[in-house]
Amino acid sequence: MRTTKDRIRHTLGFEIIGLLIFAPLASLVFDHNLLDMGMMALVGSLIATVWNYVYNLLFDHALLRLRGDVRKTTSIRVLHAFLFEGGLLLLFLPMIAWHLGITLWEAFVMDIAMSAFYLVYAFLYNLAYDRLFPLPLATASQQ
Repeated sequence: MRTTKDRIRHTLGFEIIGLLIFAPLASLVFDHNLLDMGMMALVGSLIATVWNYVYNLLFDHALLRLRGDVRKTTSIRVLHAFLFEGGLLLLFLPMIAWHLGITLWEAFVMDIAMSAFYLVYAFLYNLAYDRLFPLPLATASQQ
C-alpha cells in the first residue's frame, strides 16, 4: 500500500493540477466569471481533497482485503473513478447551487458536467501517477 507521504503527494498533485485546468475551462463553458468559478473550484477542491484521501484509503483497504493486492486493473480503475465522483457529487451539489445562486437542477447539470471532466481527469491522473510513482511489490501478508 502507499505511504501517508505518497498519498498526500498524490492528493495535492491531483487537486492543484485539476484546479489549474478546471477553473478557466469552467468559466468559459458555464459563462460565469473566473472569480466565481475559481472560488467554487477551490472550495470544491478542499471538499474533494478530504474525500480523495479518505476514499482512496478505504478503497485500497477494500482491495487488499478482497483481492490481496492494491494494484488496479482498468475495470477497477473505472469503478474507482465512478464511485469517487458519485460520492463527491452528493457532497458538492448544495454548495454549487448556493454559491452561484442557481437552482438545484442547474447545479445538478453543472455538477454532472464537472463530474464528467473529473472522471476523465481522475482516470488519466491516476494512471500517470502510478507510472511515475509505482507501487512497491507486496502481498497482503506483508502489509
